Amino acid sequence: MAVPAFRVDPSVTLEGRGIRLEPLRSEHEQALRDAAADGELWKLRFTSVPEPEKTLEYIETALADCAKGSRVPWAVRELSTGRIIGSTSYHDIVPSTRRVEIGYTWYAASRQRTFVNTACKLRLMEHAFGTLGCTVVGWRTDNINLRSQAAIERLGAKKDGVIRRQSLRRDGTLRDTVMYSVTSEEWNEGIRERLVGFLSRGTG
Repeated sequence: MAVPAFRVDPSVTLEGRGIRLEPLRSEHEQALRDAAADGELWKLRFTSVPEPEKTLEYIETALADCAKGSRVPWAVRELSTGRIIGSTSYHDIVPSTRRVEIGYTWYAASRQRTFVNTACKLRLMEHAFGTLGCTVVGWRTDNINLRSQAAIERLGAKKDGVIRRQSLRRDGTLRDTVMYSVTSEEWNEGIRERLVGFLSRGTG
């Protein structure tokens, strides 16, 4: 039996557990500016959050990558307030191995260390493994971003290793990249239940 072609539909909206992931559009520009201003996130050296005047360029770059098939970007909306509070993406999509990575993720400072990250990651992994049939979902983060590493490890992801001097940070310094992943077997053997448990206990 032929294996169905692997394609990530960029028009899909993902919703549940208090958040909605909406396909990123130029109309999200001002809302993303406002979200990034909550904590002046563009000042952090290890994030991809755009400076206010570069927000539209940030969106256009994401959409250009989407048109190439290498990235699917979303704006993150908090359902209780109706506000856009950040952005996230699938990226480095590899159809031959049915792999996606989750990244380009950031949230307004007031929404960090809340249920939001767990809810978004859970919905993205449900879609990746349950709908797309992914064999593995990956993450990558800066070796100096210890908060991000802790958040990824809390999901249950395994550390694959470190790629030394893999890219440049926004300040021009060389970045070592820490790689993580969750396989479909690990997802089915307890990681989904782990994340649902976090949210049900209010410890997201």
